[in-house]
Amino acid sequence: MTIYHHGAADPLSSAFHALGDPTRRAILAQLASGEASVSELMAPFELSQPTISKHLKVLERAGLIVGGRDAQRRPRRLAPSAMKEVANWIEPFRQQWERRLDHLEAHLAKMKQQEK
Repeated sequence: MTIYHHGAADPLSSAFHALGDPTRRAILAQLASGEASVSELMAPFELSQPTISKHLKVLERAGLIVGGRDAQRRPRRLAPSAMKEVANWIEPFRQQWERRLDHLEAHLAKMKQQEK
């Protein structure tokens, strides 16, 4: 597991900051099904183009999305490597909670057997 130091250049902190906003998480969910333009990303929200663009800039600075050029259209798409960094950081915690739940389940099953 990579350890990051707190600071402006900390990619994991930037990613978690970006993920902390529900609009940005919704944008990422939308991009999970494929690239989209700013106007396509605006559609589900009652937000202005400048507001959506600000959210996209935060996601781009965090490395979670990348922009492209397609004639006049500037589609955005997910950047899987940054999402993998976040998932890698969270994984040990998920495993720990799964182990705890497995132990609880085994304990409850044992208690149920003892009641019979």
